[in-house]
Amino acid sequence: MKTKYLISALRTRIFAGIVIALMSSVPASAQQDQRTAGSMPTSNGKSVNDTSETYRQLNLFGDVFERVRAQYVEETPDKQLVETAINGMLMSLDPHSSYLNEEDFEEMQVQTRGEFGGLGIEVTMENGVVKVVSPIDDTPAYRAGVQAGDYITHLDDTPIIGMTLNEAVDKMRGKVGTSIKLTIRRKDVPDAIEVSLVRDVIKISAVKHEVKENDIGYIRITTFNQNTDSGVRKAVTEIKEKAGGKLLGYVIDLRNNPGGLLDQAIAVADDFLDKGEIVSTRGRHEEDTKRDNSTPGDIADGLPLVVIINGGSASASEIVAGALQDHKRAIVLGEQSFGKGSVQTVIPLPGHGAMRLTTARYYTPSGRSIQAKGIEPDIKVEQAKVEKISSAGIHEADLRGALKNPNEDKANEKSQDSKETDGEKKAEDYQLSRAIDLIRGVSLYSTRKQ
Repeated sequence: MKTKYLISALRTRIFAGIVIALMSSVPASAQQDQRTAGSMPTSNGKSVNDTSETYRQLNLFGDVFERVRAQYVEETPDKQLVETAINGMLMSLDPHSSYLNEEDFEEMQVQTRGEFGGLGIEVTMENGVVKVVSPIDDTPAYRAGVQAGDYITHLDDTPIIGMTLNEAVDKMRGKVGTSIKLTIRRKDVPDAIEVSLVRDVIKISAVKHEVKENDIGYIRITTFNQNTDSGVRKAVTEIKEKAGGKLLGYVIDLRNNPGGLLDQAIAVADDFLDKGEIVSTRGRHEEDTKRDNSTPGDIADGLPLVVIINGGSASASEIVAGALQDHKRAIVLGEQSFGKGSVQTVIPLPGHGAMRLTTARYYTPSGRSIQAKGIEPDIKVEQAKVEKISSAGIHEADLRGALKNPNEDKANEKSQDSKETDGEKKAEDYQLSRAIDLIRGVSLYSTRKQ
């Protein structure tokens, strides 16, 4: 009995020390807000009654922790219990707050940097083995002939079955210059394929671009990592060089972009804005409000912009779309975005990973909060497959024996064939084809207005 009392008292003192340490780090403004009428405040802003209640709740946690350690059917490491408890507390706040242990924190940093040592394949898990979604251009996997749809069954002769996807990915990543052997099963190939690859520096391509139909710049942004803004600037430069003086405008594709770094979203929006606010972040206290404004200069030289979004466009993507829409710099086309209007701050915990905590909401320049609402497109266009429908009407050319147009020649026929081929290609992506049409319409209207 005496021993139990000593343990309980010791635990209470430990928790009290934790509480005091936490309270000492609370900002003065937060301490002021926590004061209540009728209670004597302590030196750190908490009332005596509030502090006592905090101790009591922490004591409850200690009681549960000790019972689980002593009586749970299977022995569970203390570290796992504490990490799970912390994660449960954070995840109960909102869907985006969470605890990152050392491994999760390191993985997040790798994704943010957009550069790591590896093989260069996008993968998923299917039926217990790793399936290749796509090899990344100009990487060891691409050069070795790894194909989309391949199944990786062994890594260095170790079966993948039984591994999680993260474990398999961790094994494929590694120090640049080291080698690994993959055993691959491929459809319609009876025997297993074995390839030895040397890990190289893999850069996650956040931006892809091309010139559509010789005069429309197309920029696809897949994520907002440390390379996104520089990638967008490079894309615009190369598009200008390829299109020459024929460029009519740009399509910025943010579909299925889950977001990423806030500062990169601000930088990308700033690339196309010459003045005005881009986004404001507003935290719990008024003094936490921060506004980010654009700087002079528009890398698109004022040409028309169309931004495509859908239900997979979230967070940083919505900041860019909302800023360009509010300033009437771009027409937003597509479907309503995801609606993640909160900002997460990653707070490192030395020796224990980090915590991802929601610390603010963000607002578009007009003051819109898109939390749980999303960005409404200016022109709603759902993704659909376009099929050619025959017209019920009859034209002169349909009549038997109708005279041919004397101006029609092989060149025109070739041009018409080319247009039909382009139409078939555009039918593969209905939203993109509508965005291209819109750029042409805006450009045509601007020209006539002049």
